[in-house]
Amino acid sequence: MLLDLIEQFRDRGMDAHTAVIEGARRRLRPILMTAVATILALTPMALGLGEGSFLSRPLAVVVIGGLVSSTLLTLVIVPVVYLVFDRFRRRPAAAPSA
Repeated sequence: MLLDLIEQFRDRGMDAHTAVIEGARRRLRPILMTAVATILALTPMALGLGEGSFLSRPLAVVVIGGLVSSTLLTLVIVPVVYLVFDRFRRRPAAAPSA
């Protein structure tokens, strides 16, 4: 959804850097709210509270780790990679040699 929003801004005439900043700014709150809510909901399970925690604790830890890493990937790595590829996409092709 972040990349789609960035592309919408690009279609409206924004340059890549401005579109990435504005897109990330608008999507930051929903992304963080979703991740933090899920992490907080899984925290008691990850701490091993309650019966049967020996089965559910590893699953909760893995899911929390996945949420943290995917949130960082979404908010940091994806915009940076988008900007890098945008520079290559806009680079003019080399003139054919005669």
